[in-house]
Amino acid sequence: MTGPPVPDAVVRIHRGRIHSVGRWRECRPPRAEPGHDFGSSVLLPGLINAHCHLDYTDMAGRIPPRRSFTDWIKLITMAKAEWDLEEYRRSWLHGATMLLRTGTTTVADVEAVPELLPSCWEETPLRVISFIEMTGIRARRDPADVLAGAAAVLNRLQHPRCRAAFSPHAPYSTRPALLQQAATLARQRGLLLMTHVAESEEEYAMFRRAAGPMYEWLQRNERDMSDCGGVTPVQHLHRAGYLGPNLLAVHVNYLGWGDARLLARHRVTVVHCPRSHRYFGHAPFPWRRLMHAGVRVCVGTDSLATVLKDGQRPLELNLWDELRELRRREPWISPMRLLQMVTVEPARALGLQGPLGELRAGACADLIVVPLGTVPKTARQVWHAVLEHDGPVTASFIEGRPVLPLLKEESGP
Repeated sequence: MTGPPVPDAVVRIHRGRIHSVGRWRECRPPRAEPGHDFGSSVLLPGLINAHCHLDYTDMAGRIPPRRSFTDWIKLITMAKAEWDLEEYRRSWLHGATMLLRTGTTTVADVEAVPELLPSCWEETPLRVISFIEMTGIRARRDPADVLAGAAAVLNRLQHPRCRAAFSPHAPYSTRPALLQQAATLARQRGLLLMTHVAESEEEYAMFRRAAGPMYEWLQRNERDMSDCGGVTPVQHLHRAGYLGPNLLAVHVNYLGWGDARLLARHRVTVVHCPRSHRYFGHAPFPWRRLMHAGVRVCVGTDSLATVLKDGQRPLELNLWDELRELRRREPWISPMRLLQMVTVEPARALGLQGPLGELRAGACADLIVVPLGTVPKTARQVWHAVLEHDGPVTASFIEGRPVLPLLKEESGP
C-alpha cells in the first residue's frame, strides 16, 4: 500500500513476520519450503476497521431510521437495556466472524460491555483494540469516578494480540471534566482515544446555538448545559484540551468555520462510516474541506444497527461494502486512496505504522488474499479490480497463521 503493485509476487513469512516481498523469479524460496499458490489473486495487507461496535451486531435491522437523531439514541438505549451478557457475547463474536470472513484482521472497537473482555478476545484471532466507552450523564456519576472505572478495566486487561484504550462516548453524553481528565491520563499512559463527534445536525445545534431536540432532551434529563452555545462540537473538544494525534474522531459530519484546520493542526484522525452516514441521511460528508486541510481520514463500519438492508442481501460487517458506498457517493476519490483508508492510514492512526497496513519485510504477517477474475495488466487496473471484490476473501493470515480455509499446502510457488 506504500508502493506500486508487484506482479507475479511471492510473500515469504517467518515466525509471524514478513521475511521478504518481491517477484517470484527474484525471491524464489527453497523448494523444500511449503507454500500456497493462489493463482489469479491479489495479496493485500489485512484490512483495518477504524471504528466498529461489535456489541451491537445482532441489532441489525431492529431499529428503523428516525427523522430525529435524538429519537434514535432513545431507541438504541432501550434496546441495549433489554439484552443480557450472553446476548452481547454472541453478538460480539458474530460480528468478529463477519469481519474475518470479509478480510478485516484488525478492528478498533468501542466496548460498551467491558465484562466481555478478555474472554471474547480469546475466542477470535482478530487483532482488537477495545476502546472502553465512558459517559456518566444519565447516572450522574462524577467524571473522576467514571475515568477510574475505565482505568481499572484497562489495568486488568493483558493480552499479547489485543489491547484497550479510552472512549469518552461523545461531547453531548459526557461532561467537559471527563474529556479533560481522559485526555490527560491518555497522554500520560500513551493511550489512544476514540470519540463520536459532530455526528448529527442536532448535536451541532446543541453546541453552536444551545437549541434543538438534543439540547432540550438532555436539559430535561438534568444535564448541565452550561458548556453549550457559541462553539461547534469540534471547538468544544478543543476547549477541553482533548484534540491530539492520539484521537480518532468518529463521524465529524458537521463542521464549522475553521474546524477542519483545527483538526489538522492537532493531527486528529477522522473516521468516516459511509453506510451509517447513509442510514441517518446526514448532509454530505465534508471530504474536500478535510482533505484540503490535510486531515487523515479512515473508514469504519460503525455497527449493523445503523446499516440499511440492500435488497435480499444479508446485513454484514464488511469494509468492502463501506468502500462501495463511499465510491458511489464520491467517485472522484481514487481507488488507491480508498484502499489506503482501510490499510496504511488506520495503521498510522493507531500507532501501528510499519507492523500493520502494508506488506514489507519486517511487518506483521497480517495479509489477505482477494480473488480476481482475470489478471490486470496495469497498476490502475489492479486497484479497480480489488475494489470490485464482493463476498468473502479467499484466505486471511494473522501473525502468519491462517484464520480462514486455505488451499492444500504445496511446495510450488
